Amino acid sequence: MSATGLDHVGIAGPDLDALGIAYERLGFRLTPRAQHHAPGPDGVVRPIGTGNRCAMLRQGYLELIAVIDPALPSNTLDRFLARYHGLHIVAFEIADPEAELARLRAAGIAIPGIAWLERPVDAPGGPAAARFARLPMPEAPEGRIQLIRHLTPELLWQPDLLDHPNRAVALEEVALVVADPAASADRFARLVGVAATPTADGLLLALPRGRVRFTTGDPYPGVTAPCVPCIAGVTLRTDDGGAAIRRIAGAAGRETADGFLVPPAAAGGAALLFQ
Repeated sequence: MSATGLDHVGIAGPDLDALGIAYERLGFRLTPRAQHHAPGPDGVVRPIGTGNRCAMLRQGYLELIAVIDPALPSNTLDRFLARYHGLHIVAFEIADPEAELARLRAAGIAIPGIAWLERPVDAPGGPAAARFARLPMPEAPEGRIQLIRHLTPELLWQPDLLDHPNRAVALEEVALVVADPAASADRFARLVGVAATPTADGLLLALPRGRVRFTTGDPYPGVTAPCVPCIAGVTLRTDDGGAAIRRIAGAAGRETADGFLVPPAAAGGAALLFQ
């Protein structure tokens, strides 16, 4: 067993409303604001302090996440935001959480068990709860790195949420800036069950759907990492050659040899490369 692709990335900031405005300006159609829920020590599912809005793509999605109730646990998000604002979460899709848990434990990775999470969503038939099974990489220095199985995918990938004015359709790549690409790539490879391969400036972990790039230098032309390690940016595939995002973002972005780049300052701390 192994991960089958990039599931989503999480862009964290101090203000969910501000993040939502920034991404709507970039042509993303976002889900309504929702608060996360998790089981407590007694097994009862209760709200926690974080909430999100998402840009659901035909392949993968972007999660905008922030603390929306400081009186409740933030699930380490406050610690991440103390380092920098931007990308802090990378999740890989899996088919069988129990099998993956057994594989990881056999490989010597100390994962205590499967975390069961949920959050409310607006569904065609009325309010519902989207449910997830999550396997986290313990204490990963790069951020919150995890395997995830969607138990109710039909509640998230609703057809009316998949068409974006900027024509983004897929999450293609995540770029990390790290001090030791080999060490970081090895941690990720053990988690997802796929080996990394060398590139001109680091290492690449290629999944059936999506890839992760590890480098020590600037992740994109003119973009400098806020710190090391960090999750610096993502590559998004469009279905119109990037024409719509060029019209929408205008002077907020710039052309590169690989596509149209929206810098971190215009996207909540995350670099967005549209191809």
